[in-house]
Amino acid sequence: MKRTDRLNSEYQREISAILSGPLKDREPDIKGIISVTGAVVAPDLKTAKVYLSIYASEEEKKRTFALIKANAGFVRSELAKVMRMRTVPAITFLADGSMEYGSKMDELFAQIHKDRS
Repeated sequence: MKRTDRLNSEYQREISAILSGPLKDREPDIKGIISVTGAVVAPDLKTAKVYLSIYASEEEKKRTFALIKANAGFVRSELAKVMRMRTVPAITFLADGSMEYGSKMDELFAQIHKDRS
């Protein structure tokens, strides 16, 4: 396993723990089930893209995502406490729409199957 792959999975695990622990304590308005679906650390270790999937109502999802993005610096500082690295990358949070896409495709296939019957 390459070093970047190992780092990606470790960042994914640690950021998930921070979002469900210290960040939720700090920001009680964070609602829904938050899943860190992926983390991609740049080869130079200066930046990281973190993909999130939030299971909540549309309004809560937007508010929670905005709160998480606003607290990226806090997440980075918490990450610095647990990761033994000289520098912790700047984090960019991105919405992962793959779950919604998959759900929509399931509905379309079910509709096609129903129409044929």
